[in-house]
Amino acid sequence: MVEGAVCPVTAMVGATGIGATAWAVFKSKQKPDVARFASVSALIFAAQMVNFPIQDGTSGHLLGGVLASALLGTPFGVLAMGLVLAVQALVFSDGGLSVLGANVVNMALLGAGVGGWMVNHLRGSSPLSLARLGFVAWLSVLLAALGCCVELALSGTIAFSASAPAMLGTHAVIGIGEALITVLAFSLLPASESASRKSAVVPALAAVLVASIISPWASVFPDGLESVAARLGFLHQSAPAFVAPLANYSMPGSLSAGLSTSLAGLIGVLVVFALGAVISLMWNAPRLSRAS
Repeated sequence: MVEGAVCPVTAMVGATGIGATAWAVFKSKQKPDVARFASVSALIFAAQMVNFPIQDGTSGHLLGGVLASALLGTPFGVLAMGLVLAVQALVFSDGGLSVLGANVVNMALLGAGVGGWMVNHLRGSSPLSLARLGFVAWLSVLLAALGCCVELALSGTIAFSASAPAMLGTHAVIGIGEALITVLAFSLLPASESASRKSAVVPALAAVLVASIISPWASVFPDGLESVAARLGFLHQSAPAFVAPLANYSMPGSLSAGLSTSLAGLIGVLVVFALGAVISLMWNAPRLSRAS
């Protein structure tokens, strides 16, 4: 849906934003350890597989940017989201390569970046209020929806004035689910300051549980963007640039749909965890060498 010259522009903006985030990560004095970053990234990936029905045959799913930044810190949350989006596009054809830059801008830079900044700004020196966290999570969905509307308008797909009311109305409802899931997950997951292994083990186990057991029960209704596109008449599917190995979160062969989704989700969790561990080793290597 987002196409034309907008795609390379958003790719450039997204890459620049991720590069600036990586610089901020290396400059940061407080860094999550390797297992913590990898497991939270894997949990965000798994949670995004689960669409929940909202209204009129439409579904939504967790974006997870605010949750990632609340659990890891803002720059690390942005990198985690960028990693998840890249794996989704390259391994599962989710979104596709052409709109990867737009997804990074909307969900990583706006969702995790601006959303994480708002969480820190509202918190100040006081403990993080769950009500504030939920409000920012809800607002981050609207920010991502607005970003998508701007990109659709710039690509000539549909005017901003036509898409914005429908997108904001639909995603305001989806944002309620985002807020509830964010608050619940943040409440149940151990804080990063925890000295026990639970800081990484719990989100890792949660990722496996969500991907293997819950994801096959996800709603099959179109998500918010697809639903709005169908209603406003700009929904169309272009041929993918390449065929991803596990397109549509399914395994090759004659497996049942549920088992196929479960296995694909587990593979995705392992891929995101492994890549997250490699990425986080880059900034944890100096600290680990000093500790040894």
